Amino acid sequence: MDFSALRNLISRYCAGEENWVDSRTVYIGHKEPPPGAEAYIPQRFPDNRIVSSKYTFWNFVPKNLFEQFRRIANFYFLIIFLVQLIIDTPTSPITSGLPLFFVITVTAIKQGYEDWLRHKADNSINQCPVHIIQHGKVVRKQSRKLRVGDVVRVKEDETFPCDLILLSSSRDDGTCFVTTASLDGESSHKTYYAVQDTKAFNTEEEVDTLHATIECEQPQPDLYKFVGRINIYLDRDEPIARPLGSENLLLRGATLKNTECIYAVAIYTGMETKMALNYQSKSQKRSAVEKSMNAYLIVYLCILISKALINTVLKYVWQADPNRDEPWYNEKTETERQRHIVTFTDFLAFMVLFNYIIPVSMYVTVEMQKFLGSYFITWDDEMFDEELGEGALVNTSDLNEELGQVEYVFTDKTGTLTENNMEFIECCVDGHHMSPCVALVSDPALSLPLQEHEELFFRALCLCHTVQVKEEETVDGIKRGIHQGKATSVYISSSPDEVALVEGMKRLGFTYLRLKDSHMEIQNRDDEIERFELLEVLNFDSVRRRMSVIVKSREYYLFCKGADSAVFPRVISGKVEQVRARVEHNAVEGLRTLCVAYKKLSPAEYEEVCHQLSSAKLALQDREKKLAEAYDSIERDFILLGATAVEDRLQDKAADTIESLHKAGMKVWVLTGDKMETAAATCYASKLFRRNTQILELTTKRTEEQNLHDVLIDYMHRLLSNEYHDYGLIIDGATLSAVLKPSQEGSGGNYKEIFLEICRNCSAVLCCRMAPLQKAQIVKLIKASKEHPITLAIGDGANDVSMILEAHVGIMGKEGRQAARNSDYAIPKFKHLKKMLLVHGHYYYIRISELVQYFFYKNVCFIFPQFLYQFFCGFSQQPLYDTAYLTLYNISFTSLPILLYSLMEQHINMDILKRDPSLYRDIAKNSLLRWPIFIYWTFLGVFDAVVFFFGAFFLFDNTTFTSNGQMFGNWTFGTLVFTVLVFTVTLKLALDTHYWTWINHFVIWGSLLFYIIFSLLWGGIIWPFLNYQRMYYVFMQMLSSGPAWLSIILLVVVSLLPDVVKKVLCRALWPTTTERIQVSPPWPLPQAFSWA
Repeated sequence: MDFSALRNLISRYCAGEENWVDSRTVYIGHKEPPPGAEAYIPQRFPDNRIVSSKYTFWNFVPKNLFEQFRRIANFYFLIIFLVQLIIDTPTSPITSGLPLFFVITVTAIKQGYEDWLRHKADNSINQCPVHIIQHGKVVRKQSRKLRVGDVVRVKEDETFPCDLILLSSSRDDGTCFVTTASLDGESSHKTYYAVQDTKAFNTEEEVDTLHATIECEQPQPDLYKFVGRINIYLDRDEPIARPLGSENLLLRGATLKNTECIYAVAIYTGMETKMALNYQSKSQKRSAVEKSMNAYLIVYLCILISKALINTVLKYVWQADPNRDEPWYNEKTETERQRHIVTFTDFLAFMVLFNYIIPVSMYVTVEMQKFLGSYFITWDDEMFDEELGEGALVNTSDLNEELGQVEYVFTDKTGTLTENNMEFIECCVDGHHMSPCVALVSDPALSLPLQEHEELFFRALCLCHTVQVKEEETVDGIKRGIHQGKATSVYISSSPDEVALVEGMKRLGFTYLRLKDSHMEIQNRDDEIERFELLEVLNFDSVRRRMSVIVKSREYYLFCKGADSAVFPRVISGKVEQVRARVEHNAVEGLRTLCVAYKKLSPAEYEEVCHQLSSAKLALQDREKKLAEAYDSIERDFILLGATAVEDRLQDKAADTIESLHKAGMKVWVLTGDKMETAAATCYASKLFRRNTQILELTTKRTEEQNLHDVLIDYMHRLLSNEYHDYGLIIDGATLSAVLKPSQEGSGGNYKEIFLEICRNCSAVLCCRMAPLQKAQIVKLIKASKEHPITLAIGDGANDVSMILEAHVGIMGKEGRQAARNSDYAIPKFKHLKKMLLVHGHYYYIRISELVQYFFYKNVCFIFPQFLYQFFCGFSQQPLYDTAYLTLYNISFTSLPILLYSLMEQHINMDILKRDPSLYRDIAKNSLLRWPIFIYWTFLGVFDAVVFFFGAFFLFDNTTFTSNGQMFGNWTFGTLVFTVLVFTVTLKLALDTHYWTWINHFVIWGSLLFYIIFSLLWGGIIWPFLNYQRMYYVFMQMLSSGPAWLSIILLVVVSLLPDVVKKVLCRALWPTTTERIQVSPPWPLPQAFSWA
């Protein structure tokens, strides 16, 4: 009886492994396991398609209509349109249906076009060719057809099409080099390893003979974690089982470098790849302005319903008097009087009559303003980077005004704030510092021990690293290392710091040549080749914060380099104080520092070290813990040699940009996967932290010393009790998880609220060792806090996509352009963020806030006289204005001036906005769309409407106006009110305009001229397609009256006067910073944008 299946089952559940219940089995090359092994259970996995679009061809219409009718105004106008179709109303259904159809169509076209661009980007990835091994031959397929279990061949400079397990490599040692720039922004080379038992399969035929299965966890989003094992079936009963970890997993989006080709098996495909799982669903982002618009719309809807109710009630009160009922020839019967449905239809009729107070055309104007306004960013010459040959990119125009409301900026570090380009600056040996910039001259005054220490220091840095040497002309497709026409060696490593140090040593006279047959070769100052046998490498890890190598020349040496806090406590001799002083000096300058130490080992000590390391490496349980203990006992009793200083160059003007954002009232957080010391140095260099900033640490090290609860309470008391304002917080990923974890104790309190309170009182925050989803959690936490601040996230890699999608506004930097489509905007360099927020964001918000308030104002002016008119026409639902005026008021007569204003207005010169970031504070927290300002605009509209109506009413009461003694009729009265209305609202906008161009003049005065010409034509010609023409000769009759001209001028002046007086008084008594600059500008008047 075969017990292998039972034995495997028991081993899974009882061998102390991970929880294997939720696991998958992958059959390499889709080959069934041999007889006697586990039962073959084929599993279904998704294909390799990536989907970042929102719509498909089939669901676009219903899904888009559903999203659009979630808007209150659209849904309301749909109801009004249906009411006009069903019952007899005072106005035509066209007056509501046409603007609604126009709004829905324009919005659908815009959103459809943006989604088509996403489909296009998806297709370009999904249709990329990949090479698969089938029956010993290479078959070319489209990426989307790749399946889990397929063996893939990837060549140098190709991108991995899905998550792969490395089987073999063209390199003899079974390693390959990978860059993950599109994932995490780091362009350095990382090393990945093939399983020892599969690395010999180097051809298609050999790979095809491989018989193996992979058991691993189901897809999960952690980029740095992978648990699995490979079972290799050879000519024996039992398979060989080997562990698989993250060092064997090649992630989708990474690129193969400096390795001719590899063979790997697809393990996760499509939307199950780790990077796809880190993409959060692309939800519809809505701006704060749009939320304000919806709130105002509800208020106006309530006003509309109130008006309709009041008029309906007053109509029946009016008709209660028999003398005021319908005429005898239209008198209602008793049955009709008792039908309550008539009351409801009367209410609906009033709703239709007054429905123009809800400005449906505002939405289409806003859509057009956003769409056309977004081109100002793409056309801006100052946001074009010649080095990259790219300008700014706008992926969605729905959030333009949010750029002017940002309160929190979350930025990635590597590749976003920095160039990710390390440069060796100086080194310090026994207190004497030297720089490659200074020519080296042998100083005879130096003692012999010092010279020996100096050379030993250089040798330590040439040997203590994991740098690879490539002796070819091109690296990453770029010609490098060319010297006098000959190709020389180029250094590549997973750590750019190591490359900078080795290159620095080369400039100081010691050149690392190669690692060959476990021997490291270096060339000293005398051009002599020195060979050292590499015996052991004690790799760097974030807990120890150091690495060591054991080499043998004539003697055994252990060289160590690491952070000062990790090396100084282990030093027993050397000039510690002099080196420490130099390290602290360099750290303050924002340089990345490392200390270098060594010790000699006797043969007996070396044997003991070998025994410790081998026993730890062979341990199956707690291997990491045993290795850490071994490293701890080996790395002791050092002699200090010196220290190094390396600069990770900040991007051009990154520090200036962060300083400007601080002055503008924004809080800047840096979220990075880097270790704390590195990130902190960058924060100091970028002026996020200043020299006098008091740093609060919420790190694993700190919480090991003191309980997390106590640390949080301690920091809270310190922040609230101390008058010192400049605090900075540093938190790592592990501590963040503990903070966000729900409290298990009943009285444990909520760490989240305390943490948020600490963050609010800190001027800057650094979050290090962050996983991609943790970055999104941080953004979500701040978004959900009680102030609900507007957040902006900027990153340059696919690991930043979750954060970018979570924030109100997401911006993608230069790296990882394949992920840029998930962002709302993309800019070439971090410095461009300054102009994007302080200038473009400021202008967008000023323009759209005026547009929204102005639309509600002009519609109150438009419809309130209609409400007043009902009191003088027996509440008979008689319109005050002609149907043509009702339809064209928002579409033609008053639409273009405000649209142009919302595109062109520059209330302050853009140079002033850049030089004085504090002006950004004037518009913070949606200040121009607050309720007091909204109420002011509404009351201004009501006041103007009262002036229009009663001004015309009292001026013309019981008076003949034409030369032949004719009286004005109701249509002439309505036209007079409408004429005053159009002139008043247009001139109000002209008074608000600060930036005049010929286009403004043309549109504003052209709109008034168009109204006059249209009225003359509409009432001056008998149109054959009209059944009746109540406006015939009305406009000409009104213009033939002198008093009418006088009243138009008088009423327009009276209407505009209160607003002008209010502005003059406010500017004189309580001017804002913006108004002070407008009164006495220190720079020239605004100039037009420079467009490419």
